[in-house]
Amino acid sequence: MSMLDKLKGLLKGHEDTARQGVDKAGDAFDAKTGNKYQSQVDAAQRKIDEQLGNRPPTDGQP
Repeated sequence: MSMLDKLKGLLKGHEDTARQGVDKAGDAFDAKTGNKYQSQVDAAQRKIDEQLGNRPPTDGQP
């Protein structure tokens, strides 16, 4: 079993919490670097979101 498979197993059922952590970490990194790498951070966040699966719709989002 690969490390990625183990990580996916640990995250199963906790996708929303993982997304919140990724968003918070990305925001902290952007703040620390003065948004110098904002586009790369955003791309990484989108890629992780894709790996976690579809995000359930929330109020105000289609």
